[in-house]
Amino acid sequence: MDVQRVEIEGFEGIKLVADIRGNPDDPPVLFLHGGGQTRHAWGRTAEAVAENGWRTVSVDQRGHGDSDWSSRGDYSFTAYCADTLAVVDTLEIPPVLVGASLGGMASMLAEGTSDREVSSGLILVDITPKSNPDGINRIRVFMQSGLEGFASLEDAAEVIAAYTPQREKRVNPEGLKKVLRYRDGRWYWHWDPLFIGHGRTEVIPDRLFGLLDVAMSNIDVPTMLVHGRESDVVDQASIDDFLSRVPDAKVVSVAGAAHMIAGDKNDAFSQAVLSFLEEDIRPTLSS
Repeated sequence: MDVQRVEIEGFEGIKLVADIRGNPDDPPVLFLHGGGQTRHAWGRTAEAVAENGWRTVSVDQRGHGDSDWSSRGDYSFTAYCADTLAVVDTLEIPPVLVGASLGGMASMLAEGTSDREVSSGLILVDITPKSNPDGINRIRVFMQSGLEGFASLEDAAEVIAAYTPQREKRVNPEGLKKVLRYRDGRWYWHWDPLFIGHGRTEVIPDRLFGLLDVAMSNIDVPTMLVHGRESDVVDQASIDDFLSRVPDAKVVSVAGAAHMIAGDKNDAFSQAVLSFLEEDIRPTLSS
């Protein structure tokens, strides 16, 4: 399937790069990756969704991939929320928001704090308002491991393998080049070091809990949480708290997957997304 690379103006004029797949007349699905990832994390799922009659938009979030780094180092949740709204504004109808981790937080805030219609549905990928701090810390350690760069792609693959022991270890140089950049003789993660340099995590800080509480109480679109059964970020307590806030939400557990579900068990994840889109979203679009 053809992929169209586009540039979108985000919050305060920051340039965001996105891949678009599918027919322009099909209903849109906006994919927002997690911290440290790029738009390519959604490649196979976005293609499968587009092939089934949806128009997919996969965005490199600020400070990641081919999108601009913030000149002010603004990688706050509210900035990511504002970027999400800016991308939504370029679409003719409200999209389904699919957000993993950081992207999920941005999606929840965008849908729940805006005074206008933002999305037609919400898919949260292994993220809830209250997550396991041990799992978040493991993300931080993983991301910090590459701040000094790697001597080779194989060294980077070793670090990835240690973080994702549930996956079969393999080195795909071309695949790794989508998340790493070569400069000054070393390979670096393809995101702004300031993103993690100030202790940045994917947990909402205490000062934003009130805003998130408001957001969760205002989510009234069809919602699904997809979590990895082996995740150390979303546990049963996280799920119970989430369902107390959004009681009508669907919950799908993916066996053999940890926090990065789309990479761990892509076929199962894609099927969960497609089922939700066809069963819960498409009937509301045609009514």
